Amino acid sequence: MKKIFFPIFALALMTTACNSKKDAALSAGIQVANLDTTVSPKVDFYQFACGGWMKNNPLTGEYSRFGSFDKLAENNRKQLRGLIEEIAAKPASKGTVEQKIGDVYNMAMDSTKLNADGFKPIQADLKKIAEAKNVSDILKMMPDLFLAGLDPYFTVFVDADPMNSSMEMVQTYQSGISLGQRDYYLENDAHTKDIRDKYKAHVVKMFELVGFTPADAQKNMEAVLTIETRLAKAAYDKVKLRDPHANYNKMTVADLQKLVPEINWNEYFTALGLKNTKDISVSQKESLIEVGKVIASEPIAAQIAYLQWKLIDDAASYLSDPIYAQNFDFYGKTLSGKKEQSPRWKRAVGTVDGVLGEAVGQMYVKKYFPAEAKERMLKLVHNLQLSLGERIKALPWMGDSTKVKATEKLKSYIIKIGYPDKWRDYSKFEINKDSYYANIQRANKFEHAYKFDKAGKKVDKSEWRMTPQTVNAYYEPSTNEICFPAGILQYPFFDMTADDAFNYGAIGVVIGHEMTHGFDDQGRQFDKEGNLKDWWTAQDGKKFDVRAKVMSDFFDSIQVAPGVHGNGKFTLGENIADHGGLQISYQAFKKATANAPLPKKDGFTPEQRFFLAYANVWAGNVRPEEILKRTKSDPHALGKWRVDGALPQIQAWYDAFDIKPGDPMFVPVDKRVSIW
Repeated sequence: MKKIFFPIFALALMTTACNSKKDAALSAGIQVANLDTTVSPKVDFYQFACGGWMKNNPLTGEYSRFGSFDKLAENNRKQLRGLIEEIAAKPASKGTVEQKIGDVYNMAMDSTKLNADGFKPIQADLKKIAEAKNVSDILKMMPDLFLAGLDPYFTVFVDADPMNSSMEMVQTYQSGISLGQRDYYLENDAHTKDIRDKYKAHVVKMFELVGFTPADAQKNMEAVLTIETRLAKAAYDKVKLRDPHANYNKMTVADLQKLVPEINWNEYFTALGLKNTKDISVSQKESLIEVGKVIASEPIAAQIAYLQWKLIDDAASYLSDPIYAQNFDFYGKTLSGKKEQSPRWKRAVGTVDGVLGEAVGQMYVKKYFPAEAKERMLKLVHNLQLSLGERIKALPWMGDSTKVKATEKLKSYIIKIGYPDKWRDYSKFEINKDSYYANIQRANKFEHAYKFDKAGKKVDKSEWRMTPQTVNAYYEPSTNEICFPAGILQYPFFDMTADDAFNYGAIGVVIGHEMTHGFDDQGRQFDKEGNLKDWWTAQDGKKFDVRAKVMSDFFDSIQVAPGVHGNGKFTLGENIADHGGLQISYQAFKKATANAPLPKKDGFTPEQRFFLAYANVWAGNVRPEEILKRTKSDPHALGKWRVDGALPQIQAWYDAFDIKPGDPMFVPVDKRVSIW
């Protein structure tokens, strides 16, 4: 299901500060097998810290990237499989959560029925789209297709009003391009052109697989490319999308009607279940204006082809094996470099997790996350908050009035650990045994109804934006919250048997990372209430921008593949958060162990173990195709550069490993980043 949020996502976690007397008896936490000691840390720290892990965890055909996060997610997935299969093996009463979980899983696993059905589950919808005679017919179909899970032309969502964060507001967002990133349609380097050519061939093959003649499939593909290219040209690029002011355009529905007159907006919103919508934020005005022009000017036959393609593309993962295989061949193999499909059980678990996430999560935490762990995590977050507060007060470049506001924002953080206090109600979500894809459509309609019901109401700040079993974490600016689900609170992020050097280096940095998101180039534009409001003095804002530019320039200079450089502006928020997380957690670590310094363990000082633990969080292997894809689409730097790009900015790392001028990893002091 497609979900759009404006939060700044990242990966985070934590540990609890151990009693100093016990620390000496705890392990170093560092697994020596993860290292590659044939390489000097002064030459390539990532290879030194993670080379053994990469050798011992080679990429399988299933993965285009496999790292520490993926390894932990694999373990979680196996745990979920056990829970789900136990439920799916037993009969359950109609309407119960158990019946819904079991039926979805069993339908996903039933290859016999999926292959017998072929493309029948979308046949009626394909025919309905084909019957459109004019623009009016196209407009009438769009809301139903959107509610079923498609994203034709643009998308609509409900989230906090950036300027009035206590209230939920209807908002639009650019969408409708199946390759996700506008660059794939517009750039003309050899790699991008090759992707585009293979996408065209893929679209043709998919049309043929659902019954179209080769000639019609070719003609439909050309229509799809024409419309998607127009949408791509009008779309904001990935850097502009990170500017919250540029993406906030609040207006009345009457004004929207004037802006994009080709769509009857009252009718459209009523069909979505948003009948009483008065105000809306058009996140990317130019994009939506072009949508109106496309709908009014493109031939009806072309728009039919486009809508049919959006249906085929959305449904492909839930239809027969040949259709799934072709879909994987392009999105998995061509775009990401994968060699083989994930086993059916993994895909089935992923679907259940996606459509009944909190129901599964409730079972997961009951079995795998003890309640007492929640309190322990809260204590560590508190320690990191104190550390960031101390760093803010000591900043030489920030004025006193801005420091006061920054401290207020930090103290106002809402902390969410492990799992929500209130669980989601799935009683109105109906699962039937007609077809796998029909239930996916119901799931999308259920999700949209749930979200759209919030429009015009107060924001529920207790709601979670990730399920408890998720191996991830986030900072959300509109509610000024940081969240650490139970799924990520495990090794290599947190190890109850390891000392503070390890745990502050791993989970502590990730906590600090999420905290820093409230003060990165995006998060700093939101106040303690979550409103998009400038609380900085003009002078301090300029000083921040100057320091942030050092970061973006540094990552611009990194060559991630032959002839391909990183995008420092696109990854700026995540890179600032890594930098802040390291500074905050290292200071907290030194303070926690000041009265009882830790001994050397396994040949490494506690300071060295801190940075090795951090590096091991980002250990991973990645295919060349995935490097190119992520450079276009992922606001996080690649794992290697979250280590080799982040650590050379930290003086404590130089001290720990005796990095000197002339060493390949050395960056002169005047060239280093210094923000938080």
